[in-house]
Amino acid sequence: MSFSTLPELSPAPLPISRPILGMRVDATTYRDATAHVMAWANAGQARYVCAANVHMVMETHDSAEFRDVVNGADLVTSDGVPLVWALKALGVPQAERVYGPTLMLHVCEAAARDGVPVALYGGTSESLKAFSAVLHANYPGIQLACMIAPPFRPPTAEEDAQYTQQLIDSGARIVFVGIGCPKQERWMAAHTGRLNAVLMGMGAAFDFHTGRVRQAPVFMQRLGLEWLFRLVMEPRRLWKRYAKHNPRFVGLFVLQLLGQRVIDRGRKASKG
Repeated sequence: MSFSTLPELSPAPLPISRPILGMRVDATTYRDATAHVMAWANAGQARYVCAANVHMVMETHDSAEFRDVVNGADLVTSDGVPLVWALKALGVPQAERVYGPTLMLHVCEAAARDGVPVALYGGTSESLKAFSAVLHANYPGIQLACMIAPPFRPPTAEEDAQYTQQLIDSGARIVFVGIGCPKQERWMAAHTGRLNAVLMGMGAAFDFHTGRVRQAPVFMQRLGLEWLFRLVMEPRRLWKRYAKHNPRFVGLFVLQLLGQRVIDRGRKASKG
């Protein structure tokens, strides 16, 4: 879990972005995304980062309020392979996958190196304890300032205030948020002004890295079939999501591409 390119990190200009069904996706890299996160964290800035996949795109398509939440993020990475393909189709040939769980490891290594304290918000007490052990084993010296396992129901106002104060008092400059889409993105947008930290939505990353939830084989990830692997693993929980979102995403994105081509031809014709 070591990334040899990290010592020379420095923030690059903000990445090229494209709207995919109205949701912004940034064509960044692990190196540049990590550099931006660390620069913001070292400066004590309040920022938030979304790791986007088809599910998130369709949630934003179905909710203007949620679209504003994601588009308001400081960085939206192409977590899902279909979004990499979409970026390339929209004229960004250098686009590559920046998978949230892997980006998290890059950031953890940089944070351990720079002495930047991090916090974990999400999961269960057991999963946080297991993930803490993984982080300490792989990144000696990492400062885990705070670990919070909120209830799976919406927290009360009193609980939320308590958790927020706990994060503030911990001094964490990076908070990994693992409570699932779209809850974690809404939580980050609501709390980014209250925490002088970079908030990163990581979904199931805690459980992936402890082996509590299996990740798709690499070949399935490269083929954009991670959703199929997860469906086989958790059919009861996920079948409605994929049945609702995946076919619509394909159809709507094809319409977006066709519309863009019509616009591009019209511009060429007017110039001619």
